[in-house]
Amino acid sequence: MSETDKIIVGVNLLCEGGRRDLASTIMAKKVTAKMLTDRIDAHVRAETGFTSEKATARDFWTALSKSVVELISDNWEETRVAYSKERQAYYLSAEFLEGRSLLNNLVNLGIYNEAKEALASFGYNLTDILEEETDPALGNGGLGRLAACFLDSCATLNLPVTGYGIMYRYGLFRQSIENGFQKEHPDSWMERGYPFTLQRFQERVKVHYNDMDVWAVPCDLPITGYGTKNINLLRLWKAEPAEEFDFNLFNSQRFDDAVIQRNRVNDIWRVLYPNDTSYDGKVLRLRQQYFFVSASLQDIVRRYKEVHGDDLRDFAKYNTIQLNDTHPVIGIPELMRILVDENGIRWEDAWEIVKETFAYTNHTIMAEALEKWDISIFRYLFPRIFEVVEGINNQFRAQMYEAGVYSELIDRMSMLADGKVQMAWLAIYGSHSVNGVAALHTEILKNDTLKEWYNIYPEKFSNKTNGVTPRRWLRMCNPELSALFTELLGNDKWITHLEDLKKLEKYKDDKDVMKRLIAIKKANKKSYADFLKNTSGIEINPDSVFDVQIKRLHEYKRQLLNALYALNLYDRIKEDSNLALPPVTIIFGAKAAPGYFRAKAIIKFINEIAKLIDNDPDMKGRLKVVFIENYNVSNGERLFPASDISEQISTAGLEASGTGNMKFMMNGALTLGTLDGANVEIAEAVGNDNIYIFGCRAGDMAATKAYYNPKWQYENIPGLKKALDRLIDGSFNDEGTGMFRDLYNGIIYGDNWQPGDPYYVLGDFDDYRKTRDRIYMDYKSEMKWAKKAWINICNSGRFSSDRTISEYADDIWKIKACKI
Repeated sequence: MSETDKIIVGVNLLCEGGRRDLASTIMAKKVTAKMLTDRIDAHVRAETGFTSEKATARDFWTALSKSVVELISDNWEETRVAYSKERQAYYLSAEFLEGRSLLNNLVNLGIYNEAKEALASFGYNLTDILEEETDPALGNGGLGRLAACFLDSCATLNLPVTGYGIMYRYGLFRQSIENGFQKEHPDSWMERGYPFTLQRFQERVKVHYNDMDVWAVPCDLPITGYGTKNINLLRLWKAEPAEEFDFNLFNSQRFDDAVIQRNRVNDIWRVLYPNDTSYDGKVLRLRQQYFFVSASLQDIVRRYKEVHGDDLRDFAKYNTIQLNDTHPVIGIPELMRILVDENGIRWEDAWEIVKETFAYTNHTIMAEALEKWDISIFRYLFPRIFEVVEGINNQFRAQMYEAGVYSELIDRMSMLADGKVQMAWLAIYGSHSVNGVAALHTEILKNDTLKEWYNIYPEKFSNKTNGVTPRRWLRMCNPELSALFTELLGNDKWITHLEDLKKLEKYKDDKDVMKRLIAIKKANKKSYADFLKNTSGIEINPDSVFDVQIKRLHEYKRQLLNALYALNLYDRIKEDSNLALPPVTIIFGAKAAPGYFRAKAIIKFINEIAKLIDNDPDMKGRLKVVFIENYNVSNGERLFPASDISEQISTAGLEASGTGNMKFMMNGALTLGTLDGANVEIAEAVGNDNIYIFGCRAGDMAATKAYYNPKWQYENIPGLKKALDRLIDGSFNDEGTGMFRDLYNGIIYGDNWQPGDPYYVLGDFDDYRKTRDRIYMDYKSEMKWAKKAWINICNSGRFSSDRTISEYADDIWKIKACKI
């Protein structure tokens, strides 16, 4: 049975175990298999010009997808009308990593059985049709997946929230691993059409740059909630040239010159996070950010005027805008421009509207997230926006001076400093709310990173710990476990009230329940092993520990620490064949930014370790290292339910929250991690006996690193020197790129701009190894392990995105549910 078919069977189990699935009540009239059959047949004929007998599986996926959109269209429009009269929130984000849409919508709408029967009438299995869908390449990592979870919760809670982003044509990139190296390719996810995104050409808006004008054309993606008729909206913008091409140049046979402008426009929506290591790359990044923010604000203002008239003085009464990290912060001066220049509102009044409208979420204390843009780029792309930023900055400086703040601090907090526009400072000053995304993260912001701002504006700061949607990350991806919850609780209300799982903690000592949990985990691991073999040709032992680290590749996330442990474990097994550890499969999944040389070196290093182990017969049945190529949402849906150990090993104090840790927890994996981000709150929820914490604490890191010398660890911690020396002694081959030597030097000696081992990899290694050995030994006690896993699952309720979004709605957005 395939993974997708397993999901379908599990979904049926959820419905047959008691009352009918809540989601089946959302349709205005009962959707039958016959109705779907007729609609699918009609769409196949309209799309292909063939009868259904000649249609392909892809044609049927398209037809079923269009049928779903057709079924929800009335409710979608009714939702928009209802929301237009209410106070609304808008979520601006550079990423929305939605994942596949068809199965999620079938489950939410309660029509998966009908769809299965309808397709069977054409001789197709729903499983095969679902596999035709490609993951929309609209995001990269946690930031985009969080945004997607938030939209799911907003729809499920009937909250009037709209998402705004960019309709990336090729996404970040499609990753392949060639000879151990990461290679980037266009992720052509939409080249064959994507029926769930609907272009609204009649609602296009013009975005003005100093060097050109661009049409922003909205493409709307419906967001279905669970157990509700409400259909929320994610509006994604694609760029079109104001002038198709220069006909005179084309007519003069200067064909390439004729389409230069069109190509420049297409660059805006071509890829997510274009490489910004060059000046031109930085220009494109900022052009991209302004494009979707300006288009979104124009759209919001237009919608407001349609209902409330041209007087914008009440704009903040009916609208609030959440800035997801610093990427959309340019919206603050853009809204000022719209209010002042286009609507004639006094600067002072406009500023009050802007402050009451915007709220800012900070996601990390890493320098690259606190964006800074060259003033010259602002002046080049949009001189009027720069003038507005200057006005905001002058206003801030005058206010601080009047408040008695000393000039050195004013200079340090200035939005214009060192030839840069400080986007995070602009966000804080121009917003009424600033929130962190985990308790520890928020405290670090208040006491360190944003200390000066907190001292001046303490009322703006709050914490909103991240969460994930249990619909996709538990109910849909782990149906057998979900069916067990429904059976034990006697209902499926937990799907929208995840805290109800706490009631099941009493079964932690029930041997029959624990045996069922163990059986479900084993089946999930077998299923994933089969999937990996069928899709990649990689064979893994389903009876081994599945030890998993899946997150974007960055040095502070310390995939290198994990890799060094794997290499050291190999050495220890070679030295002592009787090492009393269970069989281990270490699974990595990560993409490195195209311009991030050292991150790409770590990927190559991991793959060299994997090759070393694969080529050694002594490791068969003992140790395996796997790097998952092109890790995405669909892969995660298969891997989270199969995982035993969740690697959350970032340098303490640098991970804002994490959301993968929550998905692992919900699916019964135990956390091995530093006391960082949301790990702190997971530890509080489950107790120290049910989580494995290691390493230097965030509060001690600064003092520790003041005297830290990584070369001491290298020379004195057993096994470290042998592992690291393979980078430079010829054991591993980096094909003459120099990346292994650079990685080695960066760890041991440092660079001109930073000391050796800035992320404390070697400093934490010894404690990490001891803790990881201990977790492997504990895994050997099956029933005790199951109890720990069950306690984690039952205490995961606080990490539902429903809880997070309810807090945003009540505390920041001040919006109410509006159920149609």
